[in-house]
Amino acid sequence: MWPLDWIRRSLPSTLRGKLLLVSLAVVVLPISLTGYLLEREGRQALVREKSEKLFGLTRLLDAHLGPGFDSLLTDAGVAAGDRDAAIRALSGRLTPFTDMVAGANPGVGVGYYSKALNAIITYGPSRDYSATVGTTIPPEHPGWHVLESGRQAVESGRQVRGFILNAMLPILRDGGVIGYIWANELSDDVERQAAAMDRAVLTVSLGGILLGLVLTQVLTRGVGRDIRQIIDGLLRMRSDLGDAIRPPPGEVGAIAVEVNAMARALLDAKSLTENILHSIADGVIAVDRAGQVTALNPAAEAMIGVNAAEVIGRPYESLFKPDGRFASPLLDTLKTGRQHVGVALDFPGTRQTLHLTVSSSVLRDSHGEAIGAVVVLKDLTEQQRLRTQIMRADRLAALGELVAGLAHEVRNPLTSIRGFMQFLESSDDVAEWQRYAPLIVRQVDSLNRLVTELLEFGRPRPPAFLPVQLNDLIREVSLLAGRRSNARIALHPAPGLPLVEADGEALKQVMLNLIINAVQATSETGGIAIATAMAADGREAVVTVSDDGEGIAPENLDKVFDPFFSTKPQGTGLGLAMAHRIVDAHHGTIAIASVPGAGTTVTLRIPILHNRTVDA
Repeated sequence: MWPLDWIRRSLPSTLRGKLLLVSLAVVVLPISLTGYLLEREGRQALVREKSEKLFGLTRLLDAHLGPGFDSLLTDAGVAAGDRDAAIRALSGRLTPFTDMVAGANPGVGVGYYSKALNAIITYGPSRDYSATVGTTIPPEHPGWHVLESGRQAVESGRQVRGFILNAMLPILRDGGVIGYIWANELSDDVERQAAAMDRAVLTVSLGGILLGLVLTQVLTRGVGRDIRQIIDGLLRMRSDLGDAIRPPPGEVGAIAVEVNAMARALLDAKSLTENILHSIADGVIAVDRAGQVTALNPAAEAMIGVNAAEVIGRPYESLFKPDGRFASPLLDTLKTGRQHVGVALDFPGTRQTLHLTVSSSVLRDSHGEAIGAVVVLKDLTEQQRLRTQIMRADRLAALGELVAGLAHEVRNPLTSIRGFMQFLESSDDVAEWQRYAPLIVRQVDSLNRLVTELLEFGRPRPPAFLPVQLNDLIREVSLLAGRRSNARIALHPAPGLPLVEADGEALKQVMLNLIINAVQATSETGGIAIATAMAADGREAVVTVSDDGEGIAPENLDKVFDPFFSTKPQGTGLGLAMAHRIVDAHHGTIAIASVPGAGTTVTLRIPILHNRTVDA
């Protein structure tokens, strides 16, 4: 990794230096690479051009040769086997034409080579190379490859006449190679042309690089100046967001415009936040990681009875009595990071104890790092006083309704007893006494039952939570209640229903009341359905009791759980009120839905698990 570290340390630290380095790479490298590619492609193009030209000359010589060397020897009358005579005859016939081709193309050498004679037949211009006629090419000469493969080739290097670019074309006659034709040009000529092209490419490349560097220097100087102007403006904004940056021209100026817009938005957001904190009725207090007060709004000042200037920078504990044994949610949040929402508590202020609901959370910076905590205080002192008055009024109203209902329920049996006693007061007939005494006893029993139910309603016992199988409990209660009527009771227990933590005897009382109410609401041939199920969240057991009886009038639905409300002539109105109290003690719910003339459905929802320390 050390080379990378060394490279990083070697890079310039300023933006202008980095721009110069990037520009240097962007300008110099492409131009240099382009020049190199142009030079290489130019050389290759020059070689291709020369090669095409030389091959054109070889094809011209090939066409001039006609049927081949043997035909020319036959025409010359040369005896077979006389190699020297054959070379002289062929050279005499072909030299004029090779000299003509060579003369038309200065610097080019052309000629024929016979495979059968293994000799150079002609080499034009003959004035320069006639001495090579009749000689054999050396074993390493590339011409041998052309003779053997029958494919044309271009070679560059030292050959018969020196360093040349040599194009060699095989002479193909009657399906065989009888020799080859060459056309070559000295490499000095090719190099001269390539050097001229290289100089032109180098000149253009250097000019482009210099021009690019000059322009880069000018541009980076302007960019550096504009960026320095923005940096100075940002430094001023640290202390005053309203101090706008003067935007320079161009795209950098657009950055300055956007920075000014962001600064205005931040200033507006800051003003909005301050206005909100100053206008809300709830108290807001913020502390840093050390627990020192950093901010509080006017509502918190008025609530606690302090002045912001006095407490900012002081520990948060100084806002309440040190001996108040107060477990502060804010300090807990600051210590553990745990959020508190709507915690009701008594705040031991220095002037008075306040009844508050408190919500606290961690304050974080833009990187998500904790920088402190904030607490929102809602004063419930006045609300608690009003709630106490309302609860007192509600209790008095409920007591009045209870007394009125009790008086009504007691009056009817007492009236009957009084009437019977007045009648029997003047009667000496024992038969009359025997006739009316059971009626008086039934009225007294009715009063006793009423008083007993009232005592149970007024003094409920805490439920004894134990595992209960609801399906078995419902079967037992329905069997007991079914003996009192001919109504059809259909059970639909949910298979696999788990045990429920409940007071079994109390739930039996609830189910017995519901089934008796359903039986009384239906005809002798009516139907009652009892079903159990698990709630969708798996946390509650659901029991429904449905009947097809007369139903409940809509105006009475809200009263069915009220004590002493009953639509039955002999009802006390305490059965459903007691059932509601028992279900509520189980932290469950009971609801009634009814359609007059179509029936009623009661739905119980009982939690599977309870906190057994909770009182009813």
